[in-house]
Amino acid sequence: MAATPQKRMEYGKAPNYSEKRSNHLYVLVRLGSSGLKISKIVLGCMSYGKSTVYLPSQSHSRSGNANWMGNWVLPEEEASKHIKAAYDAGINAFDTANIYSNGLSEEVLGRALKKHDIPREEVVIMTKVYFGLSRDPNETLYNTDMEAKGYVNQYGLSRKHIFDSVKASLQRLQLDYVDVLQCHRFDDDTPIEETMNALHDVVKAGYVRYIGMSSCYAYQFHAMQNYAITNKLTPFISMQNHYNLVYREEEREMFPTLKAPLWCRRHPVVAASPWSGHASDRTATKGSADDARRDGLVCRRLTIDQTLRLTVFSMPPTVYTQHISNRTVIERVEEIATKHGVKMAQIGIAWMLAKEGVSAPIVGTTSLKNLFEAVGGSIYLVASLQALTGVLKDAIQIKLTAEEIKYLEEPYQPLPVLGIA
Repeated sequence: MAATPQKRMEYGKAPNYSEKRSNHLYVLVRLGSSGLKISKIVLGCMSYGKSTVYLPSQSHSRSGNANWMGNWVLPEEEASKHIKAAYDAGINAFDTANIYSNGLSEEVLGRALKKHDIPREEVVIMTKVYFGLSRDPNETLYNTDMEAKGYVNQYGLSRKHIFDSVKASLQRLQLDYVDVLQCHRFDDDTPIEETMNALHDVVKAGYVRYIGMSSCYAYQFHAMQNYAITNKLTPFISMQNHYNLVYREEEREMFPTLKAPLWCRRHPVVAASPWSGHASDRTATKGSADDARRDGLVCRRLTIDQTLRLTVFSMPPTVYTQHISNRTVIERVEEIATKHGVKMAQIGIAWMLAKEGVSAPIVGTTSLKNLFEAVGGSIYLVASLQALTGVLKDAIQIKLTAEEIKYLEEPYQPLPVLGIA
């Protein structure tokens, strides 16, 4: 009897999953030295939260966004599909932040969990604290003089703002607790002892299960972590840092600090969960500049043109192209991808997961197509959960040889430190 062709569903239509999620692939990794286990890919929710009409949140009067940081963020209906598709494919970790879409990203994630009946105990929810929210839903206060605009005690890592921010995030997420609270930046204006004691206290209060850090210098992280350990407070278990094939400064800056010294067992291993992990994939991507801007979080093109995301974050257009060597890196990524018969994005993930200390890259996307390409999918969403889990398995089980890793890394030239301010 001839095999029945596998049913495929056109992109954009909701798959009708018939299988139970118990069939999905649990490929998990411990987050640092903790007992918390997460999928090897974290879904980044920074691109979720666009709304065409501003509707003030019942939980937070300043939450909501009509056009936060440009047009690259997705409306809730589309974002909800991404969250469900990622969950069904085996991703159990979701990363957001209070500042994303002025709080609407957290609301979208929280509503999606309820809408799709995703059990709270099955997922790991990560959010962040540092930046303040604007009273204007169309304004971002990223890298803004907050006090000059009248926002006193509404940003940073003071005890007051940590508690206020966490409680507001929980209201927007409609959750009793978050699994991991990341400090979005280092706070030069608040004593480390105040910050670390406040973080310890939100854990003890039950609002947060674990804490982590993001985007800081190694000496800053070391000072905070060492204070926590010395004073028997809750230590960091994760570091969300800027790292990819064409930006590897963290190999000198942060990664050595994240390792637990063999002579000091009381220091935990801290997991790296890099953001912007696919900056390396865009040079060879075919398509228009508009396509590049829409698909900006997964396969960033290495052109001298600004992507929309780089523009709104005031990053220089040549951030990844200051050295022609990076174009050589991308050419080699394409070469290795062709050799393995996989997508370039998969090679980017495989390389990152091969690096010591990296637990789970954060992958954000504005396209379901790109989400599944990032984990090995195609332009179509299959109407089979088993097929989706196979896609994920392929992506995270690609094993690059030592020679291939050396070949990919060889052309790299140092760049200025980026992504910390």
